[in-house]
Amino acid sequence: MIAPLLRAAALVTLLPGLALAQALPDLQGREVVVVTENAYPPLQFVDASGKAVGWEYDAMAEIAKRLNMTVSYQNSSWDAMIPAVAAGEYDIGMTGITIRDDRKEQVDFSDPYMRSEMVMLVRGDEDRFTDAKSFAADPDLLIAAQPGTTPFYVGIYEVLDGDEANPRMKMFETFGAGVQALRAGDVDLVLTDGTAGNGYVAASEGGLKIVGEKLGAEDFGFIFPKGSDLVAPVNAAIAAMKADGATAALDEKWFLDFKMGE
Repeated sequence: MIAPLLRAAALVTLLPGLALAQALPDLQGREVVVVTENAYPPLQFVDASGKAVGWEYDAMAEIAKRLNMTVSYQNSSWDAMIPAVAAGEYDIGMTGITIRDDRKEQVDFSDPYMRSEMVMLVRGDEDRFTDAKSFAADPDLLIAAQPGTTPFYVGIYEVLDGDEANPRMKMFETFGAGVQALRAGDVDLVLTDGTAGNGYVAASEGGLKIVGEKLGAEDFGFIFPKGSDLVAPVNAAIAAMKADGATAALDEKWFLDFKMGE
């Protein structure tokens, strides 16, 4: 009798996820345009073969399949993305966007699909500092950041002195450009969420590492024009994917097995 009882218990455990999956809306092949940056591995990036890949691409493909919608992709720089989505130029934006109240004034967010913590990404041979305090103590050290991003504000308020005009904060148009500047020795630190940081470390063959303690946590969400009717269906799909283990499988694929270019 034990085996049947175990099978019954397992079925009861799965029922909420199964019921949720059955309740997902059918968008009847609706065409949806998603904008991204392709500069944030392993969430989205261009691999060695020139193909755009990553956690978010796989997640969006799964969402599209579950909702019966057709997705096409466009590219945008980070600083143009939120205004473009807010203006209705695209249906959805994805590039590891932190859910913040000030951004909610411009766009609607999905429910969080991922939580990440901020880390300090440095060159593999860095030995001048080991944490935020020792970095801040050396006035010659520089941080790379994109204006208006969470790493920018964490760098200013949790690492430096709270002055948003601090010359130690060097601005770059893309996250990838900041990492390239780090590797070239033009800056000494890139602040990023743990997902991207671990991705770059895994791909660097010892060229990069993470130092110090985590500086905070952030939730990622997809963005939509205000009032979009896609928010509720996408939220339902995210909930279903969390319930049936699909997001956990993507985490394993992209964060445990990730190597840039593979």
